[in-house]
Amino acid sequence: MIRALTGYSTRHPWKVIVVWVMLAVALSALAPTLTARVTQHRTGDFLPREYDSAAALHIAQEQFGEKPDATTVTVLVGRSDGEALTAADRKRVGTEAKELGQRRVVMPREDDLPDFMVPDRSQTPRVAPAMTAPDRSFQLLSVQLVGNPSDKGVQGVYRAFRDAARTQFSEAGLRTGFTGSLAETVDTTDSHETASKVGSALVMGFIILLNVLVFRSVLAAVLPLLAVAVIGGVAAGAVVGAALLTGHKLDASTPDLINVVLLGIGIDYLLFLLFRFREHLRDRPEQSAREAAAQVSARVGTAITSAALTIVAAFATLGLATFGQFRSLGPAIAAAVLVMLVGSLTLLPALLAAAGRKMFWPSRTLLHKPDGGRAARLGALVTRRPLTMLTAAVALLAALTAGMAGIRMDYGRSDTGDRTSAAVTAAEISRALPAGVSDPTSVFVTAKNGSPLIADRLSGLSRGLAQVKGVGKVARTVLSEDRRAARIDVYLTSDPQSQRARDLASGPVRDVAGRLAPAGTTAYVGGTAAIFADISTAVDHDLRIVFPVAAALIALILLLLLRSLLAPVVLMLSVGLCFAATLGAATLLFQHALGEPGVNFTLPLVLFLFVVALGTDYNILIADRIREEMRRPGPARAAVARAVRHTAPAIATAGLVLAGSFATLATSPGSEQMAFAMALGIMLSAMVLSLVLVPAVAAVFGRGLWWPLHARGRGGYGGRRGRG
Repeated sequence: MIRALTGYSTRHPWKVIVVWVMLAVALSALAPTLTARVTQHRTGDFLPREYDSAAALHIAQEQFGEKPDATTVTVLVGRSDGEALTAADRKRVGTEAKELGQRRVVMPREDDLPDFMVPDRSQTPRVAPAMTAPDRSFQLLSVQLVGNPSDKGVQGVYRAFRDAARTQFSEAGLRTGFTGSLAETVDTTDSHETASKVGSALVMGFIILLNVLVFRSVLAAVLPLLAVAVIGGVAAGAVVGAALLTGHKLDASTPDLINVVLLGIGIDYLLFLLFRFREHLRDRPEQSAREAAAQVSARVGTAITSAALTIVAAFATLGLATFGQFRSLGPAIAAAVLVMLVGSLTLLPALLAAAGRKMFWPSRTLLHKPDGGRAARLGALVTRRPLTMLTAAVALLAALTAGMAGIRMDYGRSDTGDRTSAAVTAAEISRALPAGVSDPTSVFVTAKNGSPLIADRLSGLSRGLAQVKGVGKVARTVLSEDRRAARIDVYLTSDPQSQRARDLASGPVRDVAGRLAPAGTTAYVGGTAAIFADISTAVDHDLRIVFPVAAALIALILLLLLRSLLAPVVLMLSVGLCFAATLGAATLLFQHALGEPGVNFTLPLVLFLFVVALGTDYNILIADRIREEMRRPGPARAAVARAVRHTAPAIATAGLVLAGSFATLATSPGSEQMAFAMALGIMLSAMVLSLVLVPAVAAVFGRGLWWPLHARGRGGYGGRRGRG
């Protein structure tokens, strides 16, 4: 199958290239419009309904008309001179708020996109009074907009509303402040806009410069980016289209993460091909470039396929997760990687065949073989002192692993270190009112037999909630229109994103709600704090399932590829140690050194999958080359040295490119931990595992690493001759 795909692509390169470009143009044009339809921003929507907070979300939607895609912005209104609001001021606030609630907000025009690609996000916001500070220093308004906060169109609508409200209240002698998830997202995005653009440009420049230095060729430097852009456009469109057809929802961060993954692994795979293609042309100068492309693509295609399938298998296991954010992320990345695999077996070989030796113009390195340089010296060092190098590599990884001592999971929003306008407004509100006033914890009560509820029957529950330490205020009971459900908003004194709030919501508040709910009724606790408490439970459950299943699938793929029992064990133990070392380093830096509450709750699982799956890519490449070299007669250690000399440049370059790709996540607010950990994990996988630890183990075990195949007469490893 692999040979058939690569063979057809190298025989008909221009047909393959044209098909891919046409697909990329078509799907890339549709992806931006469709993405907004298949993403959801409320984390609680990813929880199964059996969780208390998820059940509360459904009651809010079904009984109280809360829109599933609604997002709330809290507007603070106060006097410009800092004095307390008078009765006339409060009346003026009400008048202006009513006018704002009747005015349709039009989304700003996006000149860079045609009309058919821009969905109309224009809407009339729902504006309602919330509460007034005890000292009357400000009044709060609740503004409800519809749409995903990550949608640029929705962000544009919010900006238009914010500017209009700010102008309108200013003309009335009043000041305004805006807070909430949408306001925070927009403020943070605006403050990081320049950094994001500069960071992306630097990474692109770094990749091009690195390829220029390695290949000394303009085409080889630019081609990887163009090829990956084409395949990535097709992959993004395919993922979004599949989600739309199947009805699955994606987390708002999934498309950006897919782009980073595809950029990294796509360039990796092309670099593997380019290095082997150049080596092949040097060894066979008389052979036509098209024949060389066919042979190289078929040979390297096997390793690329195995490497890609380890990523697919690892992320496919997230389909077993109970937490929907993981369950949607896994298949999405797996599908995107499958598209990248198909592109690596078709478009990339076609590009090699079409460009031929011109791929490396104007470099003249094809005319002579290099002496090996640093790669040859590294191979000689590892094979001359394998035990010393092995001990040093294990010691480094073990030292980093020790950083995991006292690790804690952080389920709140990551602190980007910025004092945005939204954060300043939230701080002002919390000084006069309970911290949870703009994001209450809500207790929903429903009758088991569906009979109507009476508010007076819930007075005992309200009093009990008010007596819980950490509860600042309890709102009056609100009944649904059919009186079959009741809602009691509880304003905690702690930030809803904090561990204290999660402990309150999942502990005392939930206990009181269950104990004091009237006979014949059921109480559910919802809100941000309760949702993240339930997510903690779901994630702990998923980690116990996904880790062993993913490890077993990757081990199986390695077993089938390497046809050995010992080699897969060595590779799995090494990547497992690399994962622990990376997580330890992240804990050491962010939790212990920088004083953050802990590591992001998604980090261990995503890091495990990326480091184990992507790190295995490099291990597969070096192990496959070691096995190939050991088929030749001669000492096993000499074979290992040759394998390192030939593959070290490709692995080192690919590792730097992939780490640089992940480093771009640091420009996205709240993604600093993920960027650091994945970049470090890839560098450790490439530089420590693949270039030192695995070759050192191979030098120690010799051809015994491929047991039991090495003992067979036709095993192809030189029989007993030259056994190291």
